[in-house]
Amino acid sequence: MPLPIRATLLLAALLLAACASGPGTRQELLDRTLYDYSGAIRWNNFEVAYEAVDPETKRQRPMTEFDFERLRQVQVTSYAVVANASLPDGQVVREVQIGLVNRHTMAERTVRVRETWRYDAGARRWWLVEGLPDFGSAR
Repeated sequence: MPLPIRATLLLAALLLAACASGPGTRQELLDRTLYDYSGAIRWNNFEVAYEAVDPETKRQRPMTEFDFERLRQVQVTSYAVVANASLPDGQVVREVQIGLVNRHTMAERTVRVRETWRYDAGARRWWLVEGLPDFGSAR
């Protein structure tokens, strides 16, 4: 087989292997998780955002259909990270400012939320410890 064809096939195999392995480092996994979670919140897709919640938190404080219905009463208008910090135990804390509008009253409000993320080495993923934001006071 000619050298250029062999080189092209080798490059294609390497690219496929890189794509198949997905993000590898904890930081890459965190970046992807935070991107997906913030996108779900921005687009009011709380069911998808709930998938990022720590299974232990879900077990202790499961969300009901009524809880999701309350979340559907607000329209998120902004989501901005105000501060980031890494804790000594490996957790990551973010302070986030979320703008929202109550769909019934059209009242606009801004809330500040603290997100704590922990890494689960067994599952190779990051989990949101607190659960979804509580917009109940933002009515």
